[in-house]
Amino acid sequence: MINTNLKFWRRELSLTQAQLADKLSIKRSLIGAYEEGRAEPKLTTLVKMARLFGISLDALVTTDFSKKRQAAAVLRQLQNVPALDAAATAVAGTDGAAVAGVDKASGENLRVLAITVDKNQNENIELVPLKAAAGYLNGYADQEYIEDLPKFRLPMLGQTGTFRAFEISGDSMLPIASGTVIVGRYVSDWNEVKDGTPCIVVSKKEGIVFKRVFNRLKEAASLTLHSDNPVYSPYEIDVEDVLEIWEAKSYISSTFPIADLSLNRLASIVLDLQKQVTTMKKA
Repeated sequence: MINTNLKFWRRELSLTQAQLADKLSIKRSLIGAYEEGRAEPKLTTLVKMARLFGISLDALVTTDFSKKRQAAAVLRQLQNVPALDAAATAVAGTDGAAVAGVDKASGENLRVLAITVDKNQNENIELVPLKAAAGYLNGYADQEYIEDLPKFRLPMLGQTGTFRAFEISGDSMLPIASGTVIVGRYVSDWNEVKDGTPCIVVSKKEGIVFKRVFNRLKEAASLTLHSDNPVYSPYEIDVEDVLEIWEAKSYISSTFPIADLSLNRLASIVLDLQKQVTTMKKA
């Protein structure tokens, strides 16, 4: 909704594209590109827009303010939302910590996600190794903690979304081995998680776990977590205990999956039988 909302709020404030560009410290041509959907604003620009319009980043991205009745209702709702502290909304201009925005947790609560960016304002992928897993539960929203984590980039993941990497332990998700690094995309609206989606779930009681998520938010305000390893039974986790959800998009491992030799053997037998049948038909 960025292009639609940008046009709406610019007109509401009676600003030309050039005037808005001056307030955001960007080129006028970029405003035109954003409004036409030919380009997407960087994180720093989005933050400036939200602060200029007096709305949350989440509302800027997800709410259609062009419908004025809806906009008025949202504005009334936002009046009951405490403003973010100025320090919390500051975005680093060089390599450092930044705030990705205010996102919906269960569709009702608001949260802030701390990230890091490089000197070109490209988001990094922060790595949470096993030795830092315990500290992550307390530091996941702390900019200084996030800034101290190892960082890397994976261009093939694209520019859409915020990504973080977690080193997992245990054998509950075999054939993905213990020690594998799972790269996940940040999920802002948990209601959109589809059943069976592999995710990193960060919670107060369970810590950091890699499971397949089955969504029971609407009927039971909970998530059911399943392991790919049948030895482990599924279990439920209350949504109030959940801190973050990252949808698994890629993994990095030094261990290759072990081939199922019994299946290979079966496939070989079937192939031999097919060849024999073909030979008999020709005879």
